[in-house]
Amino acid sequence: MANILRTDIKAHRPLPADSELGQAVAVLARAHQDAIWDKGQLVNRLRSHLREYFPAALLAFHGSGKLGLDSAYARAILTSAPTPAAAAKLTRGQLRALLNRAGRLRRSVDEEVERLRELFRSQQMRQLPLVEKAMGNQTTALLRQPDAACTSGDVLSNATEEAFLSHPDAQIITSLPGLSVMSGARVLAEIGDDPTRFADARAVKAYAGAAPVTRASGRSHIVVARTVKNRRLAAVGYMWAFAALRSSEPRAHYDRRRNGGERHTPALRNLFNKLLGCLYHCLRNRTLYDAEKAFPERLTLAA
Repeated sequence: MANILRTDIKAHRPLPADSELGQAVAVLARAHQDAIWDKGQLVNRLRSHLREYFPAALLAFHGSGKLGLDSAYARAILTSAPTPAAAAKLTRGQLRALLNRAGRLRRSVDEEVERLRELFRSQQMRQLPLVEKAMGNQTTALLRQPDAACTSGDVLSNATEEAFLSHPDAQIITSLPGLSVMSGARVLAEIGDDPTRFADARAVKAYAGAAPVTRASGRSHIVVARTVKNRRLAAVGYMWAFAALRSSEPRAHYDRRRNGGERHTPALRNLFNKLLGCLYHCLRNRTLYDAEKAFPERLTLAA
């Protein structure tokens, strides 16, 4: 029974071989990841709804982050003015008060006020007045769900950071390039802290879906991406490898794969495969990441 639990890729429950603190990190990290995914679905639903009657809001709050549709600024303004007619009536003082109430902006508040005022008063496609009012009421209802998701995400983020930083593997995990506290907590949640779970580095790479699958039959030889994997670990692995490109050694490894003819996704997966092997070595030997050992210089052979 223990072996079944250890190798069950679809199960996202803490495994009994982990320590108590490791299981706590797994519960919090997975709950935080679920909250982020839920918030993304809710924001996409809100974006699809605004596209039908309020396109200026999509221009005002595009992308993600501080001024995205999931930001506190967007939620505050759309809650106060959920229709194009109400948004066009907002004065400079009202916009400034809403932005200040939502938090401090990185850019000038006056510049942002003028930008929003110009967008909200521009010509745009409009629905009939009663239809527009009804869709505004629906927007007000939809905004309550991202509010709750953002609050839950903040609470779970703080709890995850606190639990992960108290774990003895936290310093080793965050020493690798591209791994922050939150992404490191997600990696720990999926690979666990039991040193006997994986027989070698190849096993953890296969578990994460980083190692490709080779299919050979006669003269046919095909290398394809692994589909049976821990999808949570594969998701954080993509972000991990992408963030690691800011470091020189992982970037050089990625560039060599791209120059060799690989596309972006396979090259990034190969970098994740490389970094995951480095992490397994560091955790097994209780050492911090060393770029010179992880990415040794390639020797140029003389003719």
